[in-house]
Amino acid sequence: MMNEKKRMREEIAARLAALSKEARDAGSRRIAAKLYETEAWKQARTIGITISIDQEVDTYEIIRTAWKEGKRVAVPKCDRRTRTMTFRSIRDLSQLEIVYMNLREPIPSVTEAVDPAELDLLIVPGVAFTKTGGRLGYGGGYYDRFLAEYQGITAALAFSAQLMPAVPTEPHDQSVDLVLTEQ
Repeated sequence: MMNEKKRMREEIAARLAALSKEARDAGSRRIAAKLYETEAWKQARTIGITISIDQEVDTYEIIRTAWKEGKRVAVPKCDRRTRTMTFRSIRDLSQLEIVYMNLREPIPSVTEAVDPAELDLLIVPGVAFTKTGGRLGYGGGYYDRFLAEYQGITAALAFSAQLMPAVPTEPHDQSVDLVLTEQ
């Protein structure tokens, strides 16, 4: 199972690396536009979302749009000792710091914790997805642990290069409600 997951993560990484910056930027804009059309987005007052890195769908513009629309934006803060995460509200990008693996997370001293029950919509990252919401994550298990208790709506933003007919799953792996691609 781990070899299967590792192989798929490598395959998707190669597919994403093959996308030009232009294709990634245009795809990110199309995916964001689709997100804004969903009822989940329109109804949400508080959105949980990661800060994108590398070849992921760009979330910076989505965060700025949420702020413009008066939504509260909460981003994850990971605790590497317990392998859990909490969400913290940010009002601007200066409230982020670079932590391990070049990830940007909220600075605890200038942000406040958000109760998971207040997250109306949670944008869930991942490496590969199925059209029906199956998800292969990055392997840390942070989102699987969080989603096991989370009751709100979940959505994944993915390039079509990240769609697979099936993804290897184990009993603890959590799926998402919506998968939005540029297509």
